[in-house]
Amino acid sequence: MTETAPAGGPLRGVRVVEFAGIGPGPLAGMLLADLGADVVVLERPQASEITALVPRRGVIANRGKRLVTVDLKTEAGRGLARSLIDRADVVLEGFRPGTIERLGFGPDELLRRRPALVICRITGWGQEGPRSRTAGHDITYLAVTGALDAIGRAGGPPVPPVNFLGDYAGGTLFAVLGILAALFEARRTGVGQVVDAAMTDGVGALLAPTLGMLATGVWRSERGTNFIDTGAPFYDVYRTRDDKYLALGGLEEEFFAQLAKGLGLTEAEVEDRWNPARWPALRARIAATVATRTRDEWMARFEGTDACVAPVLTVTEAAADPANQARGAFVSIGGVVHPAPAPRFSRTPARAPSPPPEAVTDGAVVLADWEGAGGTPAPGAA
Repeated sequence: MTETAPAGGPLRGVRVVEFAGIGPGPLAGMLLADLGADVVVLERPQASEITALVPRRGVIANRGKRLVTVDLKTEAGRGLARSLIDRADVVLEGFRPGTIERLGFGPDELLRRRPALVICRITGWGQEGPRSRTAGHDITYLAVTGALDAIGRAGGPPVPPVNFLGDYAGGTLFAVLGILAALFEARRTGVGQVVDAAMTDGVGALLAPTLGMLATGVWRSERGTNFIDTGAPFYDVYRTRDDKYLALGGLEEEFFAQLAKGLGLTEAEVEDRWNPARWPALRARIAATVATRTRDEWMARFEGTDACVAPVLTVTEAAADPANQARGAFVSIGGVVHPAPAPRFSRTPARAPSPPPEAVTDGAVVLADWEGAGGTPAPGAA
């Protein structure tokens, strides 16, 4: 039997100071908080034009955190921020290179005061390089990595995948990976470091399998012509009779056989299915067939099979999906649907998510908490 530790997550006891921002930084802080870290967000006195659009209860990325209003343009505000950082394990920021230095919180100074500190800096272009000082967004970061050009249908323009790929896959997840690795090393050596998490770097790493296939001739650079980019008719989405969509992923022979059977395809129609010359006819046949039934009727037909067929659910529908409910993949907190913490741990389960705070916490209260819990301020810290 596996021993179970107290609930709270594997990062219980880790303290994070997050400079407020948008996009990948707040989500990285949420993932750390989900895993048990005590995350304190330093908010500006006035919200940015983007963050002001969403009510606090809807800022899911702030769940499990405490908010402290800090005016970094004043000495009192900078002093509070330094006191918190002097007792923290991680600092997370997503400003343009040079900004945090101008505010008086450069990495050299912070590491001098707290040598074991991990400082994660999330940017689009990285801390150095010809683009490092210029503005950008998910779409521009994807554009220069080659990822955006690869997404879309044959003959059509590239399609931006919302901001899932650049901001959150290339930014958030690689930032968290860097933080955890640096924390592990700091606990082993007592020496902290700076994690330079550039979204372009992260997306580049995600392209490794594609680059390998391209180099060996398995992948074509023309989007929408390959076996997993909607080029192959058996790996695509199709409109159903009720104007919804069905996702088909019958790649492997054993799975495709079940897909073909369920769709009523003949041996002649699926013969030589890996030949791109046969794809247009097969696509037309599948499209016409899928259009004869509703999405739910198709799902009933494929229930329990390995045909790799799934309904294309809306974000709202996903929370009500029976399989997602059985898994507990989504939870309702204060009337707002949240994703459940991920991944899951057998011995140190994550704590149940709490609602995003709608009120700020006095910075003095946070300092008292951290000092009372045995925090170790830096030598000479206020």
